[in-house]
Amino acid sequence: MIKSQKEKCAVLITGTSSGLGRATALLLDQQGYLVFAGVRTEKDAESLKQAASGNLTPIIMDITKAEQIQSASEFVSLAVGDEGLFALINNATGVVYGPLECIAVDDIRWNFEVGVIGQIAVTQAFLPMLRKAKGRIINISAICGRLAIPYFGLLSASKFALEALTDTLRMELRSSGIDVLSIIPGSFNTEVYKKVEASYDKTLANMSPETKAIYGKNHRIFMENVVEGNCQGMPVEKVTSVILEALEARKPKRQYIVTKSAWQTRLGAIYKRLLPHQYFYDTFYFDNLRKELELD
Repeated sequence: MIKSQKEKCAVLITGTSSGLGRATALLLDQQGYLVFAGVRTEKDAESLKQAASGNLTPIIMDITKAEQIQSASEFVSLAVGDEGLFALINNATGVVYGPLECIAVDDIRWNFEVGVIGQIAVTQAFLPMLRKAKGRIINISAICGRLAIPYFGLLSASKFALEALTDTLRMELRSSGIDVLSIIPGSFNTEVYKKVEASYDKTLANMSPETKAIYGKNHRIFMENVVEGNCQGMPVEKVTSVILEALEARKPKRQYIVTKSAWQTRLGAIYKRLLPHQYFYDTFYFDNLRKELELD
């Protein structure tokens, strides 16, 4: 894409109230894109507007609410006109953390409403605009969408599903000239750890004494490791720069893995497919957890 064309290119990003979504929206705004930024509250909209230029427009859009998606799509359609929408960045995600045995069913439903159903609903609503521009869909996945980990089973399940949806859309929309790809980041430093801790506290509070005896200690250690890993993770700018790269590439890759060491991540995924199940988890999970328990 030629730099002078950026101001004409409209991009919609979901989940921009904080974290990666907010950082991406502000970066693209600085780069001259016409950014439509989905947020859930007026407070978030005002905060984002104050940090951005006049090229960024916050839009109230909870992706679990059909009426808000419809209203947002009508607004963006009028704004972009015949030029259409150059990119949809599906970034919104939910964090439901804890042992699957202990998570409330309503929380499970909400996780899939945000992480799977909402992604499809937004994509369906904005596809007519993407066709006009022969644009692209960028789905923000995660390493746990390639490699399931304990206590993040629901996030892994929704990201595995998102990877499948991405592959399917890539094939189905090829004839429309729409590129579909995924960004697969590892741990990076944002405020998401606060959501992890809040979800951990909620799940722990609802556990029975019996399940606390089974999961409590391991669950706490794993949660602490996740929070520490997030605080020591990549700067969020490393992920936003890859999103920008994917947005501007003439022929974008199918997937962009963003980790401290992409080859080690790919190797881990290969190990999981090739090694016996028990050996993989003994080596990559339980040994590390056992060491933590011995030190506790």
